[in-house]
Amino acid sequence: MTHPQAECSIHRQSLYRQVLGRDWDRLPTAIRAVHETSEGHVAFRGRATVERGQAPLARLAAFIAGFPAAGKDVPVEVHFACSSCRETWNRRFGDKVLRSSLQKVEKRKERLLAEDLGPFRILCSLAPEADRLHFKVRGWSVLGLPLPLFLAPGGRTFEEDRDGVFHFHVEVESPLTGLVVRYRGWLKPAAPIKTNMPARSDSAGALTQD
Repeated sequence: MTHPQAECSIHRQSLYRQVLGRDWDRLPTAIRAVHETSEGHVAFRGRATVERGQAPLARLAAFIAGFPAAGKDVPVEVHFACSSCRETWNRRFGDKVLRSSLQKVEKRKERLLAEDLGPFRILCSLAPEADRLHFKVRGWSVLGLPLPLFLAPGGRTFEEDRDGVFHFHVEVESPLTGLVVRYRGWLKPAAPIKTNMPARSDSAGALTQD
């Protein structure tokens, strides 16, 4: 059996490409540009609006996870440190830095994206649909302890190609806390990014607008 690290080194594919498999080619260009890099560092800048839940448990969860404070038109910088097995994200909202690491895992033969954020691990499936990439929570744990899925942080989370610009919409909420955080905005490359991305196949279908 091939060791996972050796397997990653052989394929040299970006993390999101590994998780999505054939569905990678269904992604629009702006989303692929953000997730194409398999080795090295890339950076993006943009603006965001951040909302925070006010319930006591929501505020506690946001503090533990390190989510940014509420604000409008907040400057955002995202730095990706990429290898073919793992990505480390440093997101800066104004003066607040939110760090997490991501890797591919398999659960019941389903390829999932695992994000480690403080003591939390969130497992998500990735589903391209028209001009969006949707994230669906499939499992979660705290300090390595699996927790019931019905209590998992959910909410509408997706990335979007809007007129050639990458947009993000992230919601974290649960039955226990209500809304924890919602942040949405856009990003553009901080410096030119060289890729060999082919154009998206016509079979993916036409883009649609909300």
